Amino acid sequence: QVQFVESGGGLVQPGGSLRLSCAASGFTFSTYAMSWYRQAPGKERELVARISSSGGTTTSADSMKGRFTISRDNAKNTVYLQMNSLKPEDTAVYYCGAHGWGNNYWGQGTQVTVSS
Repeated sequence: QVQFVESGGGLVQPGGSLRLSCAASGFTFSTYAMSWYRQAPGKERELVARISSSGGTTTSADSMKGRFTISRDNAKNTVYLQMNSLKPEDTAVYYCGAHGWGNNYWGQGTQVTVSS
């Protein structure tokens, strides 16, 4: 049974930082690429960042480059998203995803709100 435990979301002021974590179980974590997506109210879900199964390759959306960093710890079956210099437009529900072997699995999402 695939499960994700996402944590680290919350309310933060503009310019602040948050670190999201997503602990996964129920599949062979180290063989799956992992990603973070986000969805703001009234908008489509969009890619934030993606990391290869080994962690050697990362990609991120242009609007988040230099501010957001994805990483993973295969020993802990966990993927992270470090978010710095947060802006109000970063407010969204953030979802972790696992991709591989023809499968796409999704976490339940964690709310990030950037507001003063």
